[in-house]
Amino acid sequence: MPNPSRLRAAALTVTAVLLSTVLAGCGDDSKDEDLTAQKLSWTDCPPPSQAQGGGDAPSPLPGGAEWQCASMKAPLDWDDPKGDTIDIALIRARASGEASRRIGSLIFNFGGPGGSGVTTLPAFGADYAKLRTRYDLVSFDPRGVGRSAGVWCENDQQLDAYFQQDATPDDSRERTEYVDNVREFNAACEKNSKTMLPQVRTTDAARDMDLMRQVLGDDKLHYFGISYGTELGGVYAHLFPKNVGRAVFDAVVDPTQNPEQGSLGQAKGFQLALDNYAQHCVSQEEDCPVGDTAQDVKNRIAKLLKDLDRKPIPGIFPRELTQTAATSGIAQALYSQDLWEYLTEGLEQAYDGSGEILMLLSDSLNGRNQNGEYSNLTAANVSINCADDKPRYTSDYVQRKLPEFRAASPVFGDFLAWSMISCTDWAVPGAADHPDVSAPGSAPILVVGNTGDPATPYEGARRMVQALGKGVGVELTYKGQGHGAYDSKNKCVQTAVDGYLLDGKVPAAGTVCS
Repeated sequence: MPNPSRLRAAALTVTAVLLSTVLAGCGDDSKDEDLTAQKLSWTDCPPPSQAQGGGDAPSPLPGGAEWQCASMKAPLDWDDPKGDTIDIALIRARASGEASRRIGSLIFNFGGPGGSGVTTLPAFGADYAKLRTRYDLVSFDPRGVGRSAGVWCENDQQLDAYFQQDATPDDSRERTEYVDNVREFNAACEKNSKTMLPQVRTTDAARDMDLMRQVLGDDKLHYFGISYGTELGGVYAHLFPKNVGRAVFDAVVDPTQNPEQGSLGQAKGFQLALDNYAQHCVSQEEDCPVGDTAQDVKNRIAKLLKDLDRKPIPGIFPRELTQTAATSGIAQALYSQDLWEYLTEGLEQAYDGSGEILMLLSDSLNGRNQNGEYSNLTAANVSINCADDKPRYTSDYVQRKLPEFRAASPVFGDFLAWSMISCTDWAVPGAADHPDVSAPGSAPILVVGNTGDPATPYEGARRMVQALGKGVGVELTYKGQGHGAYDSKNKCVQTAVDGYLLDGKVPAAGTVCS
């Protein structure tokens, strides 16, 4: 699993996959330009770059509305706002309703960190059709991501090896090899992206969003943040509380936790999701093909992973399905209940000696397309997290913590514990133990927590509400499965979110949807 302790966003396009460059850099041509006065040049969107994941240009929305793309100039270094600039890639679909009822732009961040909003928004644009009646739907590649001065670390061949490695070392030799691999990855990031590494903190992205608000012509920032996007939104609210308009946080990151606490929380969250999957499988009318009882399902998965640690099986030629890849694939399938059927099929297939489906799931989590090319999802994910997070953990520290992580999750505990060393040899110091999201004076922010969320456990929603401060965070609970609530299609959740974003109706605090 790549840096699994910080996998804050679902790889949202995996269902489509299963069912079916040098980026803008620095320049010094705008040292005296007022960036808030810049005019965006909106044009037809090109096909996504490799850094964004590749593929075809976005298809029109139902009804024929076209997606438009543009680049916004932002300071490379917000401490030197008149210095060099970078380009921030944007995408939008214009509001479909009457101009007199248009509220403004609704800016989306789908998480990661490291996910390309320019590619993700079109993939789910139809789900936000009701919101588009009064908003331009807008998303972007945050700095360091995709076309927005994207960071790069290792090449495709190196990443294939990186994601095949044994990420749960059992002895001193394996531990040394794992630590060396992480060190080599981090050194490649410094070598290939040295200029950007100090400039990709979440506080920088939040300042980009306030510039974006002004360039788009909005008095307030109307915002829909998902997963890591809730952390970004919370940081924005802390920096610019008076500029917050109508905002929704879905799949909420716990802003009070340091990286170790976040990793342990995810171990519990993914284990809960696995428990729920196993129980669901055996409760169906047809026999569960991967176990007779929920405990049997989990026991067989644990045995599969142990067997793969000793002897991988064929995956997608020429790669083999290793223990690491299989665990990544299982984790990916737990992000959405819609993927549980693929998890069942993948497990059945693996028990018969073929790892193709689990490897497809693993590839999606890691940002690898079917042509063998990687987006810069992992490079950006690590770069942003390591720039944000101050703690640095050692191999000896992780070994002392293993019993606690294994108790939290027999399946995911070791992976999430060992991921804590991902920033140990990072070239840039981290900013803080955890983000500051206190936002006195902000407009209400609707905070939606999902009780079955594996990646951002439910408890984080309440802690976000408390951290935002009195009168700001409004908690809504969804009793469901998967990462996030709005895209579950639950009518209660969507009615509450739509009612706030479209009509300003704040639901009662403590509302529960099931």
